Amino acid sequence: MPYSQSLERLINILNELREKCPWDQKQTIESLRPQTVEELYELNDAILEGNWENIKEELGDLLLHIAFYSKIAEEQEQFHLGEVMQAISNKLVARHPHIYSHLVVKDEEEVKQNWEVIKLNEGKKSVLSGVPNSLPAITKALVIQRKVKQVGFEWDHIEEVRNKVLEEWEELEAARCENDKENIEEELGDLLFSIVNYARFLNIDPEEALQKTNHKFKQRFQKMEDLAVSKGKKVQEMTLTEMDVLWEEIKRDR
Repeated sequence: MPYSQSLERLINILNELREKCPWDQKQTIESLRPQTVEELYELNDAILEGNWENIKEELGDLLLHIAFYSKIAEEQEQFHLGEVMQAISNKLVARHPHIYSHLVVKDEEEVKQNWEVIKLNEGKKSVLSGVPNSLPAITKALVIQRKVKQVGFEWDHIEEVRNKVLEEWEELEAARCENDKENIEEELGDLLFSIVNYARFLNIDPEEALQKTNHKFKQRFQKMEDLAVSKGKKVQEMTLTEMDVLWEEIKRDR
């Protein structure tokens, strides 16, 4: 089915559900918001798994949400889906003058720098204006660091970043020794921010790295629980030393 017909079918189905289905009739942009966040995380999981079938399904769910928000906006005489698509098309053209105008760029870094300059020229008061407040903290730190880099606020060498991590570690330990909880929290935040920066210099996405570690730990712990059961034990009844023995066995057999 052509794109245009598929989109028209989706809109027609949504219109019918909005008219006839009690659940769909009750939805607002506020009630949809947490569900949209959940759908985005489900898409993230599908991408991490490399499962194209699930990716297709989750993209469909997100597309439904975009159409649903636009439908509610149209009912309130704010905008419609066509205006949403037109707005993003206009934005893409305006922010890619090296494609749609005569600007010449040498690489992707210059593209990113121009992008931030264009946004400021559009009326943004800060290069950080578009950073969502509700982003997970690690991802938010990475986004902030990438954005300020585009205006030259950046370390020159990775060793400087490494030294900053070590400096923040020492400051955290000093705060711990003083037993100053407020200062400990602040210094821990500074250390985490610096580690995110170090990961960026290593070309590693820290959020993805931590997600993979979480997944690995979860799998190993669940295997340890199963191994304990196979030996007639329960982990909640075992000592840490006993669990460590099983943990090392799981790691060897991975």
